[in-house]
Amino acid sequence: MTNDTIGVDISKDHLDAHRLSDGASRRFASDSRGHKALMGWLSPSQLDPPSVRIVYEPTGPYHRAFERGLAAAGLVLVKVNPRQARRFAEATGRLAKTHRLDAAMLARMGALLDLEARPLRGPLLNDLKDLQMARQALVKNRTAARNRAKALTLPILKRHNAEQLRQIDRQMAAVEKEIMALIQADPDLSRRFAILVSIPGVSAITACALLIDMPNSARSARLRPLPSQASLQSPGSLDNGPAAPSSAAGGPWSDRHSTCPPSSPCASIPISRQNTAS
Repeated sequence: MTNDTIGVDISKDHLDAHRLSDGASRRFASDSRGHKALMGWLSPSQLDPPSVRIVYEPTGPYHRAFERGLAAAGLVLVKVNPRQARRFAEATGRLAKTHRLDAAMLARMGALLDLEARPLRGPLLNDLKDLQMARQALVKNRTAARNRAKALTLPILKRHNAEQLRQIDRQMAAVEKEIMALIQADPDLSRRFAILVSIPGVSAITACALLIDMPNSARSARLRPLPSQASLQSPGSLDNGPAAPSSAAGGPWSDRHSTCPPSSPCASIPISRQNTAS
């Protein structure tokens, strides 16, 4: 094996690493000191950093500092979808689940599937991702409150539920406003957003999701042409990255009720007004 593959299981307090070349495993603290210690341990043969491939799963806020520290050192990082990692473990018959075993499984997965690194999200896209997830949570809360309203009979409970719905609407409006402010503040994101919403059937909600989830960051994709409408509708067509949200799914980022006119970037229209289904 010309390249060494390292699997890292990331948790709040620890990094469990497995080096595939010699089967060595070690635990490090999940902080800046632990990151430096991990980089010093990565290869006993002192391989150049680009020849070391590190495979890991995203773990909410805990993996971002890990990404920043190791990417700054020039290491190759491969972030894998947790669902895909679990399916790989099931396919290879390794169903036991500990941090150490997960790290070994990630190393084998990276080597056997020859996984390639992709550009990481920058701080701005990470902030947009957090806002997107917050909005999705609010949509779920709103749906639950609306469902509860159908069964409530006591006046006091009806009032409380109505107040909760109004609060959720205010919070959604604030989150959507912040999303649009971040996009408008970045010229490149604003340009790409305007182009995306000019595609028939792509609402501001879908455009935001695409900006966040495209495999290439907005800045690194500056010199690349944007995908055509046909490619957006083809599952997995964005360089084998995540497919565009399906209009048939009707999820929180569904574009099935998009009313955004093709000539408008929709930058000044609240997201909730562009997609009443969400």
